[in-house]
Amino acid sequence: MKIGNIEFGPNPLFLAPMEDVTDIGFRLLCKRYGASMVYTEFVSAEALIRDVQSTVRKLTISDEERPVGIQIYGRDVEAMVEAAKIVEQAGPDLIDINFGCPVKKVAGKGAGAGMLQNIPLMLDITRKVVDAVKLPVTVKTRLGWDSNNLIITTLAEQLQDCGIKALTIHGRTRAQMYTGDADWSLIGEIKRNPRINIPIIGNGDIKTAEDARRAFDEYGVDAVMIGRATFGQPWIFKEIGDALNSPTSQLPNSPTHPLSLDDKIDILLEQLKINVDRIDEYRGILHTRRHLAASPIFKGIPDFRQTRIAMLRAETMEELTRIIEEVRVRLQSSQL
Repeated sequence: MKIGNIEFGPNPLFLAPMEDVTDIGFRLLCKRYGASMVYTEFVSAEALIRDVQSTVRKLTISDEERPVGIQIYGRDVEAMVEAAKIVEQAGPDLIDINFGCPVKKVAGKGAGAGMLQNIPLMLDITRKVVDAVKLPVTVKTRLGWDSNNLIITTLAEQLQDCGIKALTIHGRTRAQMYTGDADWSLIGEIKRNPRINIPIIGNGDIKTAEDARRAFDEYGVDAVMIGRATFGQPWIFKEIGDALNSPTSQLPNSPTHPLSLDDKIDILLEQLKINVDRIDEYRGILHTRRHLAASPIFKGIPDFRQTRIAMLRAETMEELTRIIEEVRVRLQSSQL
């Protein structure tokens, strides 16, 4: 599978762009543990052209994480074109346009998934951005605004005709937000459309190797994008990739060289250190808390509530590291 000149191996697994999640430290860990493609947090076109420094900092990328995409969103054609030109100078491998974010502060203002209510403007933005840059341009969107407006099968052809090099589809409508189950049936229908010749990337509720295998085998997608299931476990790409690509992947518990519990705790501690070194101690800890709270390695520990609270209230790296190391000892004891 190729996006522009970027070639991917079998069963590629992509890290979804997520606000306050896919900073450079997290992207580097996901890449190390098997992500085929990573994306930055989404970038506001309006903030970028106003040179808002917190937005400009999101353009920082590293050669170690390539291929990497920078995702932009907005509702104004000129602003999106200008933002795409600025992004191109940052040197990503592709530019992705966000027509899928459902949150009110984005979609409610007509950007992100809000564009699903203004298809002519969506297509105009897409055409103009494609024409303005030399990098491959891709799009991420949803099935439609709501269940009465499932427009994605037609929209996929229209976006392809605008010149995009790949399309990512989240299997929900904007109205659903993140509730209910993702519906992949229309994604499969698009893959079966003989007129579609760009890669189709499926997204929504990919949590296990079985979910990913179903996406590839039943719906025929060219790649799978994983979002919320990565919280607190950047190693999920290795675990899913090993299960999909191992010669014995049909057997239970057969991933090659599985990571130990110690390995996973070390990865979380490394993520904490990366964030503290990259920003500062206070904000680095804040960035890491979301992952610690969500990490599956802490689930099921008896009487863990007070420890979790202490972990999420820790204000220094030393304190937080001490708590995590105490949890490591508890987990090791429970395995004896």
